[in-house]
Amino acid sequence: MNLAAIGVPGLIIILVIILILFGPRKLPEIGSAVGKTLAEFKKSTRDIMNDDDDAEKKSESKK
Repeated sequence: MNLAAIGVPGLIIILVIILILFGPRKLPEIGSAVGKTLAEFKKSTRDIMNDDDDAEKKSESKK
C-alpha cells in the first residue's frame, strides 16, 4: 500500500481517531515525541550518507 494513496480525508480520519484515543491533553506530548524521533532519524540518515560519501572518496583516492 502506498502511503500517498491515503489522501487528506484519510489523514483527517486518522487524526480524529488519535484524538479520541489519547485525548487533547496527551496530543502535545505525542507530537513532541514524534518530532524528536523524526529529527533523530533524519540526523542518523544524514550521518550514514556522509559516512558513505567519505568512504567513497577514500576509495577513489586510493585508486
